[in-house]
Amino acid sequence: MRKTVLGLILILYTGCIIGQDLEGKIIDQAGEPIVFAAILVQETGQKSISDQQGTFTISSVELPLTLKVSALGYVDKTLEVTEPDQAYNIVLRPEAERLGEVLLESTLLPAAVRETPASVGILTSEMLQRTDQTNILESINTVAGVFVHQGALNTNKLSIRGIGSRSQYSTNRVKAYFEGIPLSTAEGETTLDDLDQEMVEKVEILKGPTSSIYGSGLGGVINLYAREAQPGETRAGIRSSFGSYGLQKHTVSAALGSEQSQLLAMYNHLQSDSFRENGNYDRKSITFHAGLRGSDNGKFTLIGNFIRLKAFIPSSIDRDQLHSAPEKAAYTWGASQGYESYDKGMLGASYRHQFSSWLDNQTSVFLNFRDAYEPRPFDILDEEQVATGVRTRFNYKHQISDREATLSLGSEYYQEWYDTGTFENLYQDFPGQGSIAGNALSNNSQIRHYLNVFAQWKVEAGERLSLEAGLNLNSTSYSLTDLFYGDGVDQTGDYRFKTILSPRLGAVYNLGPDKMLFASVSHGFSTPGVAETLTPDGLINTDLQPEVGINYEIGHKGTWLGNKLYTELALFSIQVDNLLVAERVAEDQYVGRNLGKTDHNGLEMLLAYRWDVDGWLRISPFVNASFNKFKFDQYVDDGVDYSGNELPGVPKRTINAGVDFHTREGLGFFANFQHIGSIPLDDANSSFNHHYNLVHLKAQYSFDITEGMELDLFAGVNNLFNKSYASSILPNAVGFGNSLPRYYYPGEPRNYYFGLGLDYLF
Repeated sequence: MRKTVLGLILILYTGCIIGQDLEGKIIDQAGEPIVFAAILVQETGQKSISDQQGTFTISSVELPLTLKVSALGYVDKTLEVTEPDQAYNIVLRPEAERLGEVLLESTLLPAAVRETPASVGILTSEMLQRTDQTNILESINTVAGVFVHQGALNTNKLSIRGIGSRSQYSTNRVKAYFEGIPLSTAEGETTLDDLDQEMVEKVEILKGPTSSIYGSGLGGVINLYAREAQPGETRAGIRSSFGSYGLQKHTVSAALGSEQSQLLAMYNHLQSDSFRENGNYDRKSITFHAGLRGSDNGKFTLIGNFIRLKAFIPSSIDRDQLHSAPEKAAYTWGASQGYESYDKGMLGASYRHQFSSWLDNQTSVFLNFRDAYEPRPFDILDEEQVATGVRTRFNYKHQISDREATLSLGSEYYQEWYDTGTFENLYQDFPGQGSIAGNALSNNSQIRHYLNVFAQWKVEAGERLSLEAGLNLNSTSYSLTDLFYGDGVDQTGDYRFKTILSPRLGAVYNLGPDKMLFASVSHGFSTPGVAETLTPDGLINTDLQPEVGINYEIGHKGTWLGNKLYTELALFSIQVDNLLVAERVAEDQYVGRNLGKTDHNGLEMLLAYRWDVDGWLRISPFVNASFNKFKFDQYVDDGVDYSGNELPGVPKRTINAGVDFHTREGLGFFANFQHIGSIPLDDANSSFNHHYNLVHLKAQYSFDITEGMELDLFAGVNNLFNKSYASSILPNAVGFGNSLPRYYYPGEPRNYYFGLGLDYLF
């Protein structure tokens, strides 16, 4: 009898464990219910869908069990359920914040995008998925006000609001940072095309002069932020893609995350044969991002990146070749087999400490290096760069007459050692053997010192009005050692640009729920780059002065239709003085000069809509555009007056439109349309590059193969309608002898790609 009773009790108890119902609620980080979330019991395959209140029920489950919860627009979550008779509140993290709600990290005083008195372009991780992910500049080129000349994978230059459009081969009026570590050299030259996009989580682009925060950078600043492992994430993955013209990309990654630490490491190899002669490309890179939270008040981060590149250069071609033989390289570059190669690395550490609720500090230190060799038809350039620096910032919160205010104080010091030498290129004496170094032509060593001291103050001046004021003091100098004695000229000495004070004023007025007006006035400058200070003989032009400019801007930001539609509108005017001009003096050779003034006037707009259809489909159409009137205000060169002419190298208008589709089952589709307006080719406006339209498509499908193993399949086509166009322009190109000017880098014809990624979650 006793055994029977014990057996009945055991059966009843087991029945309680096995046959119970599991109840819970799915909510977002604000506590709002998530409708149509899918809940899966991984052991049995039982499923449930959350209702209008976010609640769900799964009947007759056996504990313990593992739940996987997924909802459209949110990161999947896996959790173990062990306790009976407990209602679970499961919080999901959004895949991407709504644009107006994205918290900016680039500004000294963090604020949501719509509460910032400036135009800021945002690329979230979701937006970065729209392209083939071979070059992050493809994504940056879709931001209103930004235009990228894409000559090849390694030949890119960008301008913001027309600033930097006259640059010949590189970006030199826009600064860039990766997790707060400068990617730009001391004088402001920036290379982004060798940074692997798959390591980037978010991009913030501050448009227009930002010298009150970052010093030199008349066009603006691009801040990139690295991906990081999420708490509880232990993942290993491999990803490969293949495309037209021998394109291959292979990535291996690993992630480990907990509440106190995270580590993400990635190896990447990208290669391409190119559709043009002498265009082979090969890049290998290793990147890691680690973080450690030592206490509730402190966080330490470490980031490193190493790149090895060898990329051949087909260079620009003339109009006849553009239409008849765009695959051909420029003759001299093909004959010399010109290329660039370098080893490049960066290492940075940052520590943020919260002393109290009203005071915090963030300090970063970094080390960069670059060892480069570039054979060109006219000479061979050998460069070595090493840079180190520190940036620190204190934020102090206080009150003035019961109004909240925040003061930010800090400084940045940057020192760079730059050695450069040029040599004769004897490729013509050894036909078919490519570039061969001859006698030395120049040998210089520079040490550049760059110091910023900055302050910014923000105060709530009323219930609806907030004001900002900023100020930056910059000192830039360099020491030159002339190590070449063959020309009888010694330029050794210390040189200093004048100290520059850059103020900024901004205001935001709240019109109503999530609708803002903003206005700002800001000063900016850019110091001459190394290439601009060098004459064709390898001498240093010590008379150049920084470009300076003032930006006036007014705009509107707001959300509508229940936070589904986000809009931006900005009107701006930038007046630039001491314009730095690259004057062509021989084939592929230029000398920098300060000449004239320019006006940059324009309008930028953005509309982004997000429509969730019954919790299983999200449709996100968008359109952004810029309409520009950039012209010379005063510009006389060699007796010719170009005043009133349009600025070369930048389109009159750009339009980017598209639509993203995402389903709860992991299927995605991206369609993108780009319109690029006509571009003046020279200062005289004697010729224009005609407008063109491009269409790009991409499809993606992600799903679970087995428990813990995810497969991602993707494929796409660029330039769907096989448009023939010039993807990059070389302003003010000159024809020598009987040759036509070589203005054009041809864009890629229609090309395809496909690939897969496999991730294993431990």
